[in-house]
Amino acid sequence: MSDATIRAVIDTDPGIDDAVAILHALSSPAFDILGLTTVAGNIGIATTTRNAGRILALAGRGDIPVIAGAPAPLSRKGFDTADIHGNDGLGGVRFPEPAVPPLADAVEWLAGLLMREPEGSIDILALGPLTNIARLVSDYPEAARRVRRLIAMGGAVDEPGNVGPRAEFNIAADPEAADIVFRAGVETVLVPLDVTRKVRATRAYTAALRETGVAAAAASADLIDAYFLSTSGGESRPLHDPCVMLFAERPDLFRLETLPIAVDLGEAPEAGALDVDRKAGSAIAVAVKVDSEGALELLAARLSGE
Repeated sequence: MSDATIRAVIDTDPGIDDAVAILHALSSPAFDILGLTTVAGNIGIATTTRNAGRILALAGRGDIPVIAGAPAPLSRKGFDTADIHGNDGLGGVRFPEPAVPPLADAVEWLAGLLMREPEGSIDILALGPLTNIARLVSDYPEAARRVRRLIAMGGAVDEPGNVGPRAEFNIAADPEAADIVFRAGVETVLVPLDVTRKVRATRAYTAALRETGVAAAAASADLIDAYFLSTSGGESRPLHDPCVMLFAERPDLFRLETLPIAVDLGEAPEAGALDVDRKAGSAIAVAVKVDSEGALELLAARLSGE
């Protein structure tokens, strides 16, 4: 393991694009993944936890623990996205069953890991609602201060939302959690819809992945194709969550701006909307541009074992 290796925990609610992102991290020599903590988001906690184990089983990584986390948002009712991700959360794509049963209490596990490991040595790669991270900040503040950085997919700045006019799913699923995390002072990079919608897979892209014959690439192709089937079609589909791993590995593919971000804590459809508010906002590094071609090339290379 080189000094440049990204030692990280993936906080996730798999989820089709979560699965592609996780397979990228597991396939890349840039990452040392220490655990997958799960959160209710795309679908219930039992299913997201099972799916995390299924993804690890496909990758032959039963050595990486799965730790079940928050079963619901801090104070709101969660969303149901079975129409997009399928009743199993993975679009009906076949995965093996988990090789190892999950552990319990993601927040306690994460706090213990952070206290054991050197300060500033662990990243959190967040692919779902920030409920677990908010609980870490609230219940284990000393451990939270030891996080090197949080890279989170979420929000929309200048782009329209995907669950409301300005609200994106991950933030809107638990706005209070996002607000707690953004105010906590944890070094955070937010990867919003403004860039993730520009990293788009075509059917030709998935066909090329499938032709590699590599299990991670073929499974990712099937997952992305399931996106096409669950929506009205179109020429391409955005790859939201993989952008977290792409940024972590190749930040030069993105451009960041530090913006004063505040989270709307009102009712739907504005709940979870992000406001650039110089009085009430917290300074957050936000990805605003992406080299989409370079990002897609890197993702395909990693999934194909390169």
